[in-house]
Amino acid sequence: MSISFDLINSLDNFVTKAAQSVDEFGQEFDPQTRSADERFGDFQANGVLPFAKKMGKNPRELAQKLIDALPASEDWSVKIAGPGFINFTLSPEYLLKWICTHGSTDNLKASAKDKENSKVVIDYSSPNTAKQMHVGHIRSTIIGESLARILAFQGNEILRDNHLGDWGTQFGILLFAIKEQGISLDDLGDDPIARLEDLYRQGNARIKEDENALVGARQELVKLQDGDEENLKLWEKIRDISMSSFLKIYDLLDVHFDHSLGESFYRDKVDGIYEELGKHKICQEDDGALVVFHPEHKRFAKQPFIIRKSDGASNYATTDLATLGYREKEWQAEQIIYVTDGRQRDHFEQLFLTAKKWFIAEERKLPTLAHVWFGTILGDDNKAIKTRDGQPVKLIDLLEEAIRRAADMVRQKNANLSDEEVQRRAKVIGLGAVKYADLSQDRTLDYVFSWDKMLAMQGNTAPYLQYAVARISSIFRKMERSSDGPFNEARPPQSDAERKLSRKLLFFPIALKQATRELKPHFLCTYLYELATDFSSFYNLEKVMVDDPEVRDLRLLLCSSTQSVLQTGLSLLGIETLEEM
Repeated sequence: MSISFDLINSLDNFVTKAAQSVDEFGQEFDPQTRSADERFGDFQANGVLPFAKKMGKNPRELAQKLIDALPASEDWSVKIAGPGFINFTLSPEYLLKWICTHGSTDNLKASAKDKENSKVVIDYSSPNTAKQMHVGHIRSTIIGESLARILAFQGNEILRDNHLGDWGTQFGILLFAIKEQGISLDDLGDDPIARLEDLYRQGNARIKEDENALVGARQELVKLQDGDEENLKLWEKIRDISMSSFLKIYDLLDVHFDHSLGESFYRDKVDGIYEELGKHKICQEDDGALVVFHPEHKRFAKQPFIIRKSDGASNYATTDLATLGYREKEWQAEQIIYVTDGRQRDHFEQLFLTAKKWFIAEERKLPTLAHVWFGTILGDDNKAIKTRDGQPVKLIDLLEEAIRRAADMVRQKNANLSDEEVQRRAKVIGLGAVKYADLSQDRTLDYVFSWDKMLAMQGNTAPYLQYAVARISSIFRKMERSSDGPFNEARPPQSDAERKLSRKLLFFPIALKQATRELKPHFLCTYLYELATDFSSFYNLEKVMVDDPEVRDLRLLLCSSTQSVLQTGLSLLGIETLEEM
């Protein structure tokens, strides 16, 4: 068997080819290979049992025929378990060859490239301009960035698009407040984005208490939409102030976008949506609004997808359809992933249904569409996390608090470090802790925010994984060896601890594949935590600094490969590592 990076795929192909030579299997057989419980082997093909049930055959007899058809190999041994499960146990020599072939940082990058890659647009973060980013924005931002990195790592061409909320009714209110108070946007004080948000609140309060103010706000919005020069200049300045505020946070989080095309970019494209959907009779008028119904869908048969409101205004549905059409036509997107909170599930389901009908009617190929939705970050009271006065937690405040708390940890452990070095380490540890605490959860679940838990040095946390990397760096420093090798004298793994760690290393592609298939980074987090735990057990049981060069080189190779996989995996999550904690 070749030294394949993805052993599940390789074994699937290997078993499928053997099955084709056995009359009872034919072409419909799926080996269903997966990683196995280590008590029974390394990999297990489970497909015989369901196939035998379907065909009315004895599963163990079929499994034996399949095993007899497999070519003999020195790379593994094979046994039947239970009602027809086929277990593969890799040889120590094969484990060593796999680690030597794929275990370094450079080789991991090269090996993970998938020949069947595609052009993927990822739509994430998407804050509203004229408002500060709050804690609710962190999930979309870091989940989206992690998925972008994971998919790019496997060879896909990624376009990161920050679809800003920079157009709509709120700007009429804000412009009215700015003009009524005679505010200059060049003199908004030390925190201009906070001042803009406060002005919007004041304007919103005014239109609720004064009909004339409401009329004035509507007039300012119409002037903006009609291209009034003064209002457009104010709007552009508001957008610039907002982007400057967002970039400060994105730089902290090491998040970068290829595009930041907000809703405003598509304002001249919405009429085309009305025209095309109307031409194909996909939409209809309903109480003065233009809507799409989906009679084939149980819920959406009567729940309209409104693409033009009764007052003639466009909305999110219109803009999202225009955006989708633009991404397919101008960017040739083959897949589009939207990362938003779970409250928008109905919207995206209706959007995808409408887009499918539109593209079929236009004889265009619809990109693969995915809504990556997530739950809520909760406080100790199990409600959406808020400040003490009930306001959303500002994201910049949360990130700076993470760095401050991490700095306290670093000082307690290393009292003699310079302030500059303390801050450098604190930034890596604090921001990594916040990111990992979010990404390590199944994104569809709510989770309770806890400083103590996320900054803990034990358990499934970023500091625990970062410490494992630093610990390995210290091994190589003490031995005055490079973690890049060479480790030419390494013998195959023999002890239980050596084999267990070797086995875990070659499961990295499986975790990567599962995270990609389900668009859930927590599968990668779980794997990295298990790898760090297995390394800790290995290090406690097996001495690395031994005289025997074959044993020493193997154990150093295992240390090096573990470090490479941990650093690579954490990088895909947007998390940095340190040589010393």
